[in-house]
Amino acid sequence: MNPIQLNKALQEMQALAKQAQSAQAPTEPAKTEFAATLKQAVGEVNRLQGESTAKSDAFLRGEPVSLTEVMVAQQKARVAFEATKQVRNRLLEAYQEISRMQV
Repeated sequence: MNPIQLNKALQEMQALAKQAQSAQAPTEPAKTEFAATLKQAVGEVNRLQGESTAKSDAFLRGEPVSLTEVMVAQQKARVAFEATKQVRNRLLEAYQEISRMQV
């Protein structure tokens, strides 16, 4: 998940939180777009982790993969996973905040 996608997801979360605070129900297209963005981001994290595993395995088998490539792939996967985890945490916090709202 690159920083642009993360920023877009965070902006969409903030917009949804503002809508919830003003007691306006989000529209269907916004839900669909947010869900698609989130699904794409999770898919990208999965791809990066798979790439990291493949490069590590290739290095261990003695194939022509440099240690630098392996380490960079692992760091990309780690950063993407951490960013996704932070988005998940923010979503959970937003959900809990909405749950505590009195109607």
